[in-house]
Amino acid sequence: MEKLQRFFWYCSGANTELLNQCPTDSSKYVGIGATILFTGLFAALSAAYAFFTVFDSYLIASILGLVWGLMIFNLDRFIVTSMRKTTKKEEFVMAIPRLILAILISIVIAKPLELKIFEKEINSELSVMQDEMKATQKENIFEEYAQQKSTVDQELTDLKSEIKAKGQERNELRDIARKEADGTGGTMKRNPGPIYQIKKANADQVEKELQELIQQNNPIIANKISQLRQLDSLQTAALLAVDSKDIGGPAARLEALDRLATKSSAIWWANAFIVLLFIVIETSPIFVKLISKKGPYDHLLFHEEYKFETGAYKNRAFIHDELKKQSASLAHKEKEFVTNRLDVDLDKA
Repeated sequence: MEKLQRFFWYCSGANTELLNQCPTDSSKYVGIGATILFTGLFAALSAAYAFFTVFDSYLIASILGLVWGLMIFNLDRFIVTSMRKTTKKEEFVMAIPRLILAILISIVIAKPLELKIFEKEINSELSVMQDEMKATQKENIFEEYAQQKSTVDQELTDLKSEIKAKGQERNELRDIARKEADGTGGTMKRNPGPIYQIKKANADQVEKELQELIQQNNPIIANKISQLRQLDSLQTAALLAVDSKDIGGPAARLEALDRLATKSSAIWWANAFIVLLFIVIETSPIFVKLISKKGPYDHLLFHEEYKFETGAYKNRAFIHDELKKQSASLAHKEKEFVTNRLDVDLDKA
């Protein structure tokens, strides 16, 4: 128990030699040290979980979590150790920046633990978010490729329509030439004559143009069909890539927790109470220092520090005295200058 007590004294940042002389203050600093220690442990666990969601490695998460916990432990220890018992007003002024820092630390510690506490709810919300994200991405992919395919389809339709129009023109001219030959149209004469030859030549010319147009457009049509197939393949690959994506990093989990808190007041209040709990734990050593009276340990600590402070003044005065003696051989003006400067420095001290 004595070793455990000394360990908690060390965690509180207190001077163990002075505390040995103050048994009435022992329990207070044991409590402060235990609070600082457990805050560091919570910080280590919280950070380890946060780092595990990033690196997906127990070893890396454990090492980084331990480093983070030690850093928070050392920071909390420094915050409490640097406070001194003076007047209530001075103590409160000194405590304000320490309280702000403690609140920030508690929020940082609490957030990863919130993610772990609500892990099942967050996983369910992540599934919903993932479905929404995939649906949006698929819709964007369909719109993107639909626009491209629409352009190619229109070009393909234009090429085919051009061939079809030329074929209709040829058919019409052939029909006109046939009617001229059988006497059902044109000059209404049954035997083919010069007019029939002209009309047949027109039909043959359009037939030639049609064949040339087919030879010209068919490779382009094949290329357009190939483009459509390629766009279909690219669209299918993009959709498969969307289906294979999973979200679950820290940012996504924080967003899921925020969505849950917005939807459910129970989760919002639970989050708030978790943060408040860590704020209370983190700030309790500071408040203990503030509300407690000046005890024997505080008096002994003040005396120890005052000895060093007064010793520093004494050494400075001794040095100034030696310098004044050494300047005695200087001229009056230089001697007066040195003396005045040394006196000013002593007043500042």
